[in-house]
Amino acid sequence: MRSWKISPKEAAISKYIDCYWLLEKSSADIGVDFPKLNPDPAGHLIISQEQQPFSYTYEGRQASGLGSHLMLPHDKTLTMDHCQPFLVLGVKFHVGALYTLNLYEKGPLLNDIVAIDLCQDLQVAAGDSHLLMSLPVDDAQGYRDRLDKLLKPLINQAHEDNHSRLVHKVLAIYSSVPLAKLGKELGCSQRTIERSFLKVTGTSLKQYYSMQRLEDMLDYVTQHMKTSIDPKSINWADVALQFDFSDQPHLIRYLKSTIGATPGKYSDDRDLAIDVYGNFE
Repeated sequence: MRSWKISPKEAAISKYIDCYWLLEKSSADIGVDFPKLNPDPAGHLIISQEQQPFSYTYEGRQASGLGSHLMLPHDKTLTMDHCQPFLVLGVKFHVGALYTLNLYEKGPLLNDIVAIDLCQDLQVAAGDSHLLMSLPVDDAQGYRDRLDKLLKPLINQAHEDNHSRLVHKVLAIYSSVPLAKLGKELGCSQRTIERSFLKVTGTSLKQYYSMQRLEDMLDYVTQHMKTSIDPKSINWADVALQFDFSDQPHLIRYLKSTIGATPGKYSDDRDLAIDVYGNFE
């Protein structure tokens, strides 16, 4: 398996795009056939060859198709079908960028996979679309420069409104200000903040906080499992304390509701994408 991620080079593009990433699985690679993606408040554009299949399962629903697609923010764990070899190029947007870039006309709803036509929806010339994935797989800088160029027209048409500007302010301070005090800090009502945040991101403030906490916790646990002599030696009671859970049973209930597994089962299966591929996105 090969993977990399890299930030955009141009500052104007970095305002809306967090990173580009690539993931390849060859026929010789052995790994988990159905890795899981933990909840994510950011949207991802997945670019692939036109005839390459994709399939995601969540809460008994399945989204499948061929070629490039848009993965909207999701507060549920997505199970991916990675049984066959594949090569995908990803664009991870900043939270709320799908709204500002008007990439999804119905609004940034949760838990949906939408087929994307690069030429029609992203204004990419047909010739450029075919050349996009022709670089050597390891040429991260080459892909970055090509994507910066191809996505610049989309970035140039970004439209900031009062809702998106307020959400940017919230995201800049949310980690240091209690949720209940955001309105006082920003000089507006809590209801106004909640309404704008849901409109721009597709999630409530509490959902966003929960997803960010889960990502931080999984990063912490994954690093422990990679560096520890005994990966299962992690003290989940300490993890619960460090990430502001009232106790270990609270953490267990939380993990079961978000990734569908208890801490023990997760330690045994190690089937999240971050464990299978590393932090590729």
